[in-house]
Amino acid sequence: MSKVKITQVKSAIKRPEVQKRTIQALGLGKIRKSVEVELNPAISGMIRAVNHLIVVENI
Repeated sequence: MSKVKITQVKSAIKRPEVQKRTIQALGLGKIRKSVEVELNPAISGMIRAVNHLIVVENI
């Protein structure tokens, strides 16, 4: 599978608890923090759930 770089660009404050936990599960938590992960169906679903808080780039 390919790798993607996920960067948080918006705060998770005042978001539903499910979205906050998804951000934590992706390894994020602060604005402008980035992580590189292997893209698989589970990660893809997490990205879809919080796509309004993050930016995704292919590597």
